[in-house]
Amino acid sequence: MSIYRIAHLSDPHLPPPPGAFRWKDVFTKRLLSRIAWRRKRKVHRPEVLAALVADLKAAGPDHVVISGDLTNFASRTEIAAARTWLESLGNPTDFTVSPGNHDALAGSAEVERFATWTPWLGDNGATDFPQVRVRGPVAIFNLCSAVRTAPHLATGRLGEEQLSRLDALLGDPTYKNLFRLVTLHHPPQKGAVAKRKELEDQAELRKILAKHGADLVLHGHAHESLIGSVPGPNGAVIPVLGVPSASSGPRGHSPARWHMIEIEGRQVRVVARGVEPDREGLSELGRYTLTDISG
Repeated sequence: MSIYRIAHLSDPHLPPPPGAFRWKDVFTKRLLSRIAWRRKRKVHRPEVLAALVADLKAAGPDHVVISGDLTNFASRTEIAAARTWLESLGNPTDFTVSPGNHDALAGSAEVERFATWTPWLGDNGATDFPQVRVRGPVAIFNLCSAVRTAPHLATGRLGEEQLSRLDALLGDPTYKNLFRLVTLHHPPQKGAVAKRKELEDQAELRKILAKHGADLVLHGHAHESLIGSVPGPNGAVIPVLGVPSASSGPRGHSPARWHMIEIEGRQVRVVARGVEPDREGLSELGRYTLTDISG
């Protein structure tokens, strides 16, 4: 049986291009984000992100999942710049993007804000979620938890319509014999992040996953490498994996890393690669199989 390899990175927080913040933004949440960025730009390093992308490309994965926060202020200028960065990575059909809370920080409350990223969201040329992309033996269920929030909050929400569609899609026999991978920005398990940053309807999402099952959930948002799980059908366990920011420097509390997820049937191996203090480039940080954490 052949191995299908999916690379996972998240939260690149691309450097804001000129014009990303305008004077009228002082009346929006973007002002707080700009203040935060003046501190965080020392953490998010473009040279680290470039090295991580080069390392990922050299590994030659079959598909890449990017679980959100490409931008910082969600300005139109940033959204456009993020598209240019995505175009530099390769063919859009080989990349799936799930938007994050920073990508919806201010501006329009509708998902049409991501229209310029349409080729990376799914295969139907639309901006609605969830979207399903079948790649080899894998069905990727791409969710969007990115919504506007009040100041000092970074919560996410899927909403009743998206959850209802996910319920139907996960129950569709079309995908029964495929490896079902769910991706979103916010982690679905309890306690993964502080309450002000959590997925508001995570309980509803877990009910759907417990009803229909899935083989793996990928997320970002926490800026940490997290290994968790949520309940599946009949007492089964669904593994949940998160990665740190792809641009976090080696001196940060959780330096940049990415995961290579090797899928062979229902068996999954994970290879973690990332930056380490006082070392050039990226190196292997460890590897494990998901049976190690799910039993």
